[in-house]
Amino acid sequence: MTNAGAQRAAMVGELLVAQGHVPAAEVERALAYQRESGGRLGAVLVRMGAVSEDVLLPVLAQQLDLPLLDAQALWQHLPLAREALGAGVMAGEWLQAQQLLLWQGAEGVVHCVARNPLDSGLREAVAAAFPLQASLWYLARGQDLETALRQLHDDGQSPGGEDVAHLRELAEEAPVIELLNAIMSAAADAGASDIHFEPEARQLVVRYRIDGVLQTHLELPRARMDALVSRIKLVSGLDIAERRLPQDGRLTVRVSGVELDVRVSVIPCATGESVVARLLPKERAQLQLAHLGMEPDHLAQFTQAVAQPHGIVLITGPTGSGKSTTLYAALEGVNDQSRKIVTVEDPVEFQMRGVVQIQAQSDIGYDFARALRSILRHDPDIIMIGEMRDSETAAIAVQSALTGHLVLSTLHTNDAAGAFNRLLDMGLEPFLVASSVRAVGAQRLVRKLCECAQPARLEAAFAPGIQALQARIPQLMSAPAQWRAPVGCKRCRGTAYSGRLGIYELIAVDEAMQKAILRRASSSEVAQLARVAGSRSLREDGLIKAWRGLTSLEEVLRVTGMDNEGG
Repeated sequence: MTNAGAQRAAMVGELLVAQGHVPAAEVERALAYQRESGGRLGAVLVRMGAVSEDVLLPVLAQQLDLPLLDAQALWQHLPLAREALGAGVMAGEWLQAQQLLLWQGAEGVVHCVARNPLDSGLREAVAAAFPLQASLWYLARGQDLETALRQLHDDGQSPGGEDVAHLRELAEEAPVIELLNAIMSAAADAGASDIHFEPEARQLVVRYRIDGVLQTHLELPRARMDALVSRIKLVSGLDIAERRLPQDGRLTVRVSGVELDVRVSVIPCATGESVVARLLPKERAQLQLAHLGMEPDHLAQFTQAVAQPHGIVLITGPTGSGKSTTLYAALEGVNDQSRKIVTVEDPVEFQMRGVVQIQAQSDIGYDFARALRSILRHDPDIIMIGEMRDSETAAIAVQSALTGHLVLSTLHTNDAAGAFNRLLDMGLEPFLVASSVRAVGAQRLVRKLCECAQPARLEAAFAPGIQALQARIPQLMSAPAQWRAPVGCKRCRGTAYSGRLGIYELIAVDEAMQKAILRRASSSEVAQLARVAGSRSLREDGLIKAWRGLTSLEEVLRVTGMDNEGG
């Protein structure tokens, strides 16, 4: 690296540190790696996971005094770039291999966008091809540049017949490593929970699940699919050559300065291999039930239930509704180091201090039921079961609750009232369910409105239901209504929402509920009995949040459905 290059790298590092993007120690590590292996400092920092490309590029643009083009600007210049390509002054294959996009502008200027606009070889080649014209260079995100090049060259065909050695070579190429790191960094910066790599006939679509909703992040050339999927398989410990069977793996990565556990699932499909990566931060702020969105009455009831010395507390809901987060928060609340807490999970999503967490592994026969039998020999006070999946697990959980243990678990039902019949359907006797279950909660996640939301008026069609709800729970709806409507801004990426909170239904098992369980009452009877006792539905709890302006009425209806539940 030349002295000028070293000075530029140092300045970039200093700017990143000064603006609080990267610790100084990370820059020192990157510089040491750069001295040994070469490369650009920014690319090294991205590969190390210290910073994302979205954070790096504005700093580079500031330091190098180069304009930074976004995806829209690149798209607008594609017609001119296509004209320049058609003129044949520079070979299209070479331009694509060098990741160089150029077009001729007014007043004899050649506009150039490259991954590394300081590359002297690129600048000399452009100067030789356009000797009578000045050149103006730009920075752009690698993903945006690659998408523009795909549109320009339209090479959407994927090479076939790669052997394992070639696939491994593709996976080890620096551009592929940088691309995957950039995708994961952008996902972490956006707060995504999952990354979906979905192959189509002529492209590979990358989508993020943000606040429970999928959003398209970028579209890559179909030709990049094999290299990218091979890279994912390689770092996840999967078989690169296997393309006919589903595979599951996991890895630990560091992106944007954050350690992430990533669970990877690869499934063959008609157009290639579909990949989903679940992002799980290794470290997270201490969970507290009070911060999850529970109303004061629900919080008091749930806290009382998990403070019991024995019994079963269940949380129900579909996948992705935040059940595990609620259980983790409950464990945080009771983890005073005076009781032995053991969990069995599949997988262990977050590590908790002072808690023995066991990873179930069904592929070797170590399932929930077998793990539970082992747990009971470890003298636990509190047991958390990731999910009650079968009758054997449910039976052991009930016996544990009846012999002096508090058992927390999840169950897949649509609402809290359906949990009792689900347990009966698993083969449990009604008297065991009635005597062991202390409380059942159901939950969903609704998106919180961004600050850009505007005040709104309640539609007349919903007024009677709201008035009835207000009459039932005046203590929760005493303040003036603050209905707000979604708008969308740059901060929320135009979605109008940022973050999520829970809406809850909670049924405490009192004497009347025990009698209903003993006579195998239907779910509708259980729900009506709970309503008489003061329970409210998920829809009603969501309406309280909308009343306060935390979310929108449309979001509550989207999550809870458009039926007549709860008015």
